[in-house]
Amino acid sequence: MERSTTAWSHGLVGQSPQICEIRRLIEKLGRTRAPVLLLGESGTGKEVVARAIHAANPAGEFVPIDCGALVGPLVESELFGHTKGAFTGAAEAKKGLIEVADGGTAFFDEIGDLPLDMQVKLLRLLQEREFRPVGSLRQHKVNIRVIAATHHDLARDAARGTFRQDLYYRLNIVSLRLPPLRDRKGDIPELIEHFLRRFGAEHKLTTEARDAMLAYDWPGNVRELQNCIERMVALNTGPWLHVADLPSSLQNHRTPEPLASAVAAGSETAPLPLLRTPPRQRGLFLADVEKDTILKALEATGGDRAKAAQMLGIGRTTLYRKLKEYKIDN
Repeated sequence: MERSTTAWSHGLVGQSPQICEIRRLIEKLGRTRAPVLLLGESGTGKEVVARAIHAANPAGEFVPIDCGALVGPLVESELFGHTKGAFTGAAEAKKGLIEVADGGTAFFDEIGDLPLDMQVKLLRLLQEREFRPVGSLRQHKVNIRVIAATHHDLARDAARGTFRQDLYYRLNIVSLRLPPLRDRKGDIPELIEHFLRRFGAEHKLTTEARDAMLAYDWPGNVRELQNCIERMVALNTGPWLHVADLPSSLQNHRTPEPLASAVAAGSETAPLPLLRTPPRQRGLFLADVEKDTILKALEATGGDRAKAAQMLGIGRTTLYRKLKEYKIDN
C-alpha cells in the first residue's frame, strides 16, 4: 500500500469518514487560538491530534503536560516555575512548563487528573492570560494556546464536583471526540501497514493473522495495535508473522479463560472458591468475561474491593487497574 499524503496528513492514518472529518476540523482549528478539548478513550490518538492542531499553525513550542504525573508539593512549581529561594532546595530560579510554552501550545494530557487546587490556577491562566511563579509577587503575562485531552466524562465529573465546572466550560469552547478503533475498523489494514513499515518493513502478516486482527475489538485502540505490531516484529526473526505470534489476548479473545486464570499470574493469593465465572461462550470476548466477573465479585462482597480481589485471586493493584480500564464505579 502506497503512502497517501492526504490519508496520512497530520500523522493520522486512515480513510474512514471519522478520520477524514477530524482532518477537516484540524485545518479549521489551526486558524484559531481558542481552547480545544479532545475527548476519547485511551489510545485513540489524542496527542497526535493535539500536535496536528499545533502544526497547522506552528507558532512557538508544543509542550506536553502529563496531568496524571503532577502530584506532590512541587506541582505548582512544575507548572508555573519558581524564584530563587522560594522553598528549600530552590537554589536558583526555574521556568515552569507554562512559561516554556509561551507563544506556543500547552497540551494538558489527561486534564481530568489535574488536582483541584491547580484547576483554579489554570482557570485564571485561561481567563487572565497571566500566572505567578512560586515565591514571586509579580504576575507574568503569557500568550499560549491550551489544548486539553481526557478519557474521562468531564461533564459528569463537573456535575459530581470532582472537576471544576467553570474550568470545564472554559475548556469546552471547541470539543473534538476521537472514535475508538472498533468504530473505524476499515482503517485497521492501513494502520497495520503503517506500523509494519515503521517497525519491520521486511515482515508480512499471514492471512489468518490479519483476519484475527480485523476481528479483534482493540480495547486499547491504536496504541494497542501499535504495541502489538512492535511486539510481533521484535520477537519474530522470519518474514512472516503468524497467528501464533499474536499476543494471547488476540489469540484467545473468542474463547477466553476466566479472569482468575487470565490475570492472576504473579498473584500472592489463590482464588477462593466463592465465585463462579461465566462459562465459555462462542463469540464472547475476554474483556466481557473479566468485567462481568469483577462485577459479580463486587456484588458478592458488598463492594469491598479487598475481599473482591482475594475472591478473584488477584492483587488489589490489579483489581484497581481493571476497575479503571472497564470504567467500573464502585
